[in-house]
Amino acid sequence: MRFAILSRGDQKSELIKQRMVTYLNDFSMIYDDKEPELVISVGGDGTFLEAFHTYSYRLEETAFIGVHTGHLGFYADWLPEEVEKLVIEITKKPFEIVEYPLLELKIGSVNETEEHHYLALNEVSIKSSEGTLVMDLLINGTHFERFRGDGLCISTPSGSTAYNKALGGAIIHPSLEALQITEMASINNRVFRTIGSPLILPKHHISELRPLYKKRNFTITIDHNTETYTNIERIECHVSDKKIRFARFRSFPFWTRVRESFISEER
Repeated sequence: MRFAILSRGDQKSELIKQRMVTYLNDFSMIYDDKEPELVISVGGDGTFLEAFHTYSYRLEETAFIGVHTGHLGFYADWLPEEVEKLVIEITKKPFEIVEYPLLELKIGSVNETEEHHYLALNEVSIKSSEGTLVMDLLINGTHFERFRGDGLCISTPSGSTAYNKALGGAIIHPSLEALQITEMASINNRVFRTIGSPLILPKHHISELRPLYKKRNFTITIDHNTETYTNIERIECHVSDKKIRFARFRSFPFWTRVRESFISEER
């Protein structure tokens, strides 16, 4: 089997990476950072997001697994002291594949016919660099509302525990193929109104955002990558046909992760 390892870059993570490379090579596995069948992230969820975007062109051929060297993560769930156990699991047992849905984003510019396509594992956030964000929200081509506020967050189910949760959005089990639109400090008064609640859309629904002031600068963050865009005509978001594949060697139920991350007092 061909594998690659991405590290957060700190000393602890780099040492674990070197150990795993040595162990896996001893079991005749091949290190291949171009066409890996298994990608291991060593760090936190941020490192896992980086691994996903690095190999997003190989989603059908590559499975992902994470070793966390900080706090318990939703994606990186193996402990540093379990590295030897993980190596044995990888080399001796076939792993189970668990697939989670992804978010597909299309950004169309006013003066360009070409669309920019992106995938997100966690979420996409949209803000204005020049004051209040004003955008029309359409669902399946029908106008739903005109949003005014700080911004909008469109998240996947697996990303619903991240920025979306901090904004008051719902936690969605990642087996559901859906996306969620959550407001950031919307303006609601006797003149301007928004729905004021998170919207959960199924896979076959397409959300479209059309800025009222197209020449403004917009800050768009896709997972951990932030870029500034101008002259945007439309932003389309929907559940992608592509999925991320996780390599599972043991059961770790989603709701157990939620409890341990947000409720459990154990450290």
